[in-house]
Amino acid sequence: MLLTYVDESFTERRYWIGALLVPDEVAMPLSEALDRVMQHATKTYDVPPETELHGYDIFHARSVWKGVPPRARIAVYRAAMEAIGAHDVTIIIRGVKRPALAKRYAASARPAHEVVLSHLLERVDGYAASREEYALVIADEVQEQAAHRADLTRYRVSGTGGYRSRKLTRIVDTLHFAPSHASRLVQAVDLVTFLYQRLDRPGADPREVAANERLWSLVASRCYHCWCWDPLAKVA
Repeated sequence: MLLTYVDESFTERRYWIGALLVPDEVAMPLSEALDRVMQHATKTYDVPPETELHGYDIFHARSVWKGVPPRARIAVYRAAMEAIGAHDVTIIIRGVKRPALAKRYAASARPAHEVVLSHLLERVDGYAASREEYALVIADEVQEQAAHRADLTRYRVSGTGGYRSRKLTRIVDTLHFAPSHASRLVQAVDLVTFLYQRLDRPGADPREVAANERLWSLVASRCYHCWCWDPLAKVA
């Protein structure tokens, strides 16, 4: 079974949703490795032990990370990415260009989250099929949870729509939603997806770009599929 953890990260330009596919036998070792990252952060930087590994807060010194020096925060992020990259996990990230989505479909445009989640689930289902595995999807809590579950049911029966339409046969049960503070593996996909979103920032300081690319290199080999759809280019 592939435990598939899902979270989103977005700007006005792009909407991204990432998935971290974790074989069931890897789930506990990776969770424990991330616990050790936080235990070290607690000991070294006096961050409360129950602190969530949340990409936005760490990068921007929000919440309990306020006052922690930038180098220290990046060291924590690096340790977490090293832990993720050292385990047998798979990363899938899908995105959409939001202005292009609105321009192409105007008033009939589906919400970006709905569009990108359908594309992500297609790829998760295809990857699971290629491995002769099944996937159980656990997502960070979002609004419209019942609607997303209903969408999954429809995708099983009628397919996901679009020119890559796929009936989802390898995603078991329903979509499960969990609070990120209660799951190190939801936190792991948050870190991965937020960092990938940071790689797509025109005009960013070159030093920041280089730092982000170094962090991403720690998990790049685990990436199975990462793509952003431009609706005006009609490419999925």
